[in-house]
Amino acid sequence: MSIAAVPDGLPRCPWAGDDPLYRHYHDREWGRPVTADTRLFEKICLEGFQSGLSWITILRKRERFREVFHGFDIARVAAMTEDDIKRLLQDTGIIRHRGKIAATINNARRALELQQEFGSLAAYFWRFETRPEHRPDDLSWDALRLLAQTDASRALSKDLRKRDFNFVGPTTCYAFMQAMGLVNDHAETCFCRDEVEAERNALVRPR
Repeated sequence: MSIAAVPDGLPRCPWAGDDPLYRHYHDREWGRPVTADTRLFEKICLEGFQSGLSWITILRKRERFREVFHGFDIARVAAMTEDDIKRLLQDTGIIRHRGKIAATINNARRALELQQEFGSLAAYFWRFETRPEHRPDDLSWDALRLLAQTDASRALSKDLRKRDFNFVGPTTCYAFMQAMGLVNDHAETCFCRDEVEAERNALVRPR
């Protein structure tokens, strides 16, 4: 299968399926370049929560995650305490995993350090954008679905872990890079591919 079967007939990446929420995420968010620190921080945290689960599970809980983590305001999350962790472990609206909750708070504190060092999270993350010559020639769904990590995602993961971030393995980092537009992994048959590529070409990279 190379094109998802969808009611409106648009050719999409097959993973988008028929779920309206998932299709909207695929069509309007996934792969479109992001330079806002809050959104970048939210996504790296939610990818950590997604580890071992499906993304649609996280997507359905995303609004509650935003509520309990103060809209992923980095400074406010960094100020959360052990009492907040205990409270969130009782919240059925999110993934109740102590390690992942604690990692979000820890990662907020580490993100503040990155902002101080690089000026913004965006300036830091976009340093790891995959170079065009390192992209595969085959952009079919069959090829892309097997691409779980890359040299760039391994480099990002290694650097984040060196800075004491948690739940940032190379596969998690690649999913983050795909979603935030640091790479365009919409299949060549997907209607979003050219739109995303145009947005990436027009983007002024953060420095």
